[in-house]
Amino acid sequence: MKCIILCGGYATRLYPLTLDTPKPLLLIKGKPLLNYIIEKLEKTYEVDEIFITTNDKFYEHFLRWKSSNSFIKKVKIINNGTKTNETRLGGIGDLWFVIGKENIQDDLIVIAGDNLFDFDLNKIVDFFKKVNKNVIGLYDIKDINKSRNFGILKIDNKNKIVSFEEKPNNPKSTLVSTAIYLYSRDELKKIGRYMKTDLPKEGPGYLIPYFMKSQDVYGFVFHGQWYDIGSKETYEEVNQK
Repeated sequence: MKCIILCGGYATRLYPLTLDTPKPLLLIKGKPLLNYIIEKLEKTYEVDEIFITTNDKFYEHFLRWKSSNSFIKKVKIINNGTKTNETRLGGIGDLWFVIGKENIQDDLIVIAGDNLFDFDLNKIVDFFKKVNKNVIGLYDIKDINKSRNFGILKIDNKNKIVSFEEKPNNPKSTLVSTAIYLYSRDELKKIGRYMKTDLPKEGPGYLIPYFMKSQDVYGFVFHGQWYDIGSKETYEEVNQK
């Protein structure tokens, strides 16, 4: 299994913090956010290689970060070539770029680079192998007002996703996508077909309803702590905690 960590955005909502520092390399308790993700992946038995996609503006930042760290598993930094927020590829664009450039033909776990969590990724990998279908990591944030900022999902008693809405005004639940996705190697070509459509190319959450048209997609509910570092307020909150 390969892993792609999506770090290709420009995080304009966190300006001025991210004017000269990519969001995944912001420090949380003295350690870059990205290191917390890598630590979880290094304990994930099935993952044998990690690709980090970034943009041309921050490419050198990630190279310096990599050279100052040592990893158990192979880590490769991929430059998507964009230089501005206006020319960004979007999360799905970055995902497809890496799949093509690295000729990935393996099962794949995709993680947004602004995730902070304390749960064991082996559990969602085991569930993925059991159902043999695409799986989305879910988390109950237990706050209907905050739910409006996320992709909202509902699952049945077998954990199959039965509905998905991206940032709805009136959320039907508090079960949100964590931006942790597991894709079967047999389904990767569908991402390429999606890229040929006029559908949004931002977060991979937009792929969920697309996949649901042709197959069952499952959700795995994580328990523990999870934060989406999408605002200065959240960034300050996690540093305090």
